Amino acid sequence: MRLFKKTGAFLACISLAFSAGCTNKTTMTSQKSQVEIEFSWWGNDARNKYTLQAIDIFEDMHPEISVKCSYSEWSGYETRNKVWMNSDTEADVMQINYGWLSEYSADGSGYYDLYQLGDKIDLTNFTNDQLNYGIRNGALNALPIAMNAQSVYINKDLYQQYGLKVPRTWDELFAAASAMKKDGIYPLSASSKSMWLYLIAYAEQTQGRRILNEDGSMNFTSGDFSVMIEFYKQLVENRVMPLVEHYERIKLDQEEYAGAVAWVSDAESYFADTISKGSTIIAADQTSIDGKSAGEGWYAKPATMYAISKNTAHPQEAGMLLDFLLNSKEMAELQGIEKGIPLSHSARETLESEGMLGGIQYAASDKMEQNVIAQLSPVLENGDLIDDFFAACTDYIYDKTTLESASASFYRKAQKDYF
Repeated sequence: MRLFKKTGAFLACISLAFSAGCTNKTTMTSQKSQVEIEFSWWGNDARNKYTLQAIDIFEDMHPEISVKCSYSEWSGYETRNKVWMNSDTEADVMQINYGWLSEYSADGSGYYDLYQLGDKIDLTNFTNDQLNYGIRNGALNALPIAMNAQSVYINKDLYQQYGLKVPRTWDELFAAASAMKKDGIYPLSASSKSMWLYLIAYAEQTQGRRILNEDGSMNFTSGDFSVMIEFYKQLVENRVMPLVEHYERIKLDQEEYAGAVAWVSDAESYFADTISKGSTIIAADQTSIDGKSAGEGWYAKPATMYAISKNTAHPQEAGMLLDFLLNSKEMAELQGIEKGIPLSHSARETLESEGMLGGIQYAASDKMEQNVIAQLSPVLENGDLIDDFFAACTDYIYDKTTLESASASFYRKAQKDYF
């Protein structure tokens, strides 16, 4: 359901038309025609609250602009967004997922070209590499709010109980499993998507090539997927990591898992309770063969992005709002790091000056930025593709097929359905 801000406020202003709080705004807007634009996003109650506060500030700064707010939880939002985009009824300013650029604007025409609003949006707050995430066919379709990547989180206290250092290599994880398995503890854990991307990192490091070519076509062979499937089996059988279907996040709090592979953006939600109980959780180096090439085989993407509708009747005003959301001191202070560590230079400066950068999520983000991480293709997050991969793994692990047959079958299906 689309929820719209302002209904109650509007009725209140009518009934209190002569009160000081509404009279001033009414007087100002009566002297100049007011433009209405719509802003849509998804999020929880906390995000909705601070975003609505920010919009009130923006409207006070720009009384000639009225912002209609459309928001809901994530559940069902993607489906509704598809309806809006296909019917040209999307909001003027939108929070979007990175993958939607490929879905709705492969040729760069699906969203407004933000390069045309350079006088309203301060693009100098972003590096060229950051801007590249939003460019399609030469058009700047969206701006990233923050970056996201898989990160390795380790319960340092739990490792130290076994006389182990924080693992940096694959071999060190297997050594940790040998020490911990007698107590039923897994050194690491991951959900299906995180495990899939973790296995890609291993295969790229050992095989010496990327899973995809520059044009997005498949570069891995059936043999490369055999490496991934076999390594997953070894992780499970040696109790390094549980089967993805057995993964339970609560076991991190119960210290049955001594670590996890998860998104940078998941850091607080995954480990806040464990940290509050006094445990030391750290963002470790991305796992590698030699412990020196962290980042190799790992991928990053924008956590979320802002875009402007190609159909907007008010691009200048939409650009002003987008700039406020990304670059203003007011929004930065309200948002903090709830959407991730901001990429905007001015927003990050605000958080630094206010002492608002810290904690496990900031540590994970900093670790991500220390290494050269490739750009994640949206196809690698396709849920059906990931499900097909683990179905092939299950058949092999439970001796329903051979390794060669499982990998060949998955390879053919992936080529046919996803690439």
